[in-house]
Amino acid sequence: MSTAAPARPAGRRFRSTVLTILAVVSTTLVGIVVARALARPSTADGVVSTALTVFAVEHPAVGNLDPDLHRALRRAATAADRSGVPILVKSGWRSSQYQEQLFDDAILKYGSAQRASRWVAPEDASRHLSGNAVDIGPSTALAWLSKHGAAYGLCRIYKNEPWHYELRPSAAARGCPPMYPTPAHDPRMQR
Repeated sequence: MSTAAPARPAGRRFRSTVLTILAVVSTTLVGIVVARALARPSTADGVVSTALTVFAVEHPAVGNLDPDLHRALRRAATAADRSGVPILVKSGWRSSQYQEQLFDDAILKYGSAQRASRWVAPEDASRHLSGNAVDIGPSTALAWLSKHGAAYGLCRIYKNEPWHYELRPSAAARGCPPMYPTPAHDPRMQR
């Protein structure tokens, strides 16, 4: 006499296998989402959750800017403030982890690294990592800098990014250099 359990019908076995696979995949996806959330860059990486004044040196996004760029920004912000225009930092210095995350997010948003590079530089090419680039706001500050920024050596670099400024000391005497259409056209961004 056999003591083996009766064989399950094929349909029940298939459902059981599918449910097991779904449970494993779901658990894996939850683990990935949790791990990615825990690894997200923070303030220490230069993440700016609320725009900062150019005087907020306690925040790494401002405090780690190149000293010459920071001085020029402070001088421009002081002059703009006399006109009632606040110049705020929306992004400044960034860690390589944060820049990598921004680029990865842009790839997901735009569908490819090539398309993403029109808006976000890859981690190994961004001027933000060295503190040599700053993203400015609000729109009144962009308009003020567009008109007066060269006097402080602050130049817009990309036609498609009115918020992105870098220091060009010779701009006070010669004006800002021509803009690149997008970061993808900037030779410094080439890998």
